[in-house]
Amino acid sequence: MRVLFVKKDKIRIMVLIVLLSVILVSLMIFHHIFIRYPQTVTVLQPIYNGPQDRKVVTITCNVDWGNEYIPPMLEIFHENNIKATFFVTGRWADQFPELLAKIHSEGHIIGNHGYQHKDFSKMDYGQNHQQIHAAQNSIKRVTGMNPVYFAPPSGAFNRHTLDAARDLGCKVIMWSIDSIDWKRDGTDRIISRVNKRLCNGGIILIHPTDQTVEALPAIVKNINEAGYEIISLEQLVKMIEIN
Repeated sequence: MRVLFVKKDKIRIMVLIVLLSVILVSLMIFHHIFIRYPQTVTVLQPIYNGPQDRKVVTITCNVDWGNEYIPPMLEIFHENNIKATFFVTGRWADQFPELLAKIHSEGHIIGNHGYQHKDFSKMDYGQNHQQIHAAQNSIKRVTGMNPVYFAPPSGAFNRHTLDAARDLGCKVIMWSIDSIDWKRDGTDRIISRVNKRLCNGGIILIHPTDQTVEALPAIVKNINEAGYEIISLEQLVKMIEIN
């Protein structure tokens, strides 16, 4: 019997050692992730839509080409008192600083679209950070301001993209109403896509194309006739934060 008790005592001691080892390892992992590297704890999720209880929409335009169509777009926005958000790449900002300055001077929001139009979902943290940061610098040289919104090219992103954008002070913006105007498959189709997808808090995505310029007046008219108010992205994001 004494031998049996001794064996049981040894088993208990071994189990206790194992449990303590597991607890110690867990504490070390916790310290490594949540204390040494706090930036990995909170991830700001992308914004696809504004408040669904408000009949408002906002217009965003992704820019890496099509600069010749931006002036007429600005005219339409001015005529309709619309403040859009232009997500521009850093390389575009470097090539067309005067046009970027004009967009900014007319009160539109300038967002970050990465330095180059690449697939951010295939990049690690360092590459994502470099692309977003380089675009921040290019845009700031022209506008004097760092963008606070980032739209990944083609909507492609991963966890590293979200971490890098957050660390650089940017909220990640997606869309809920895609005009798919880059296909250039006809003005009527562009108008129809936007009209069919209209929704409360909608984020409308367009690009600078000739057909988009032709479609914009009808798109704006349809939005107004449907009872929606076109607001800035900043206003829409504030509504989300208040809710």
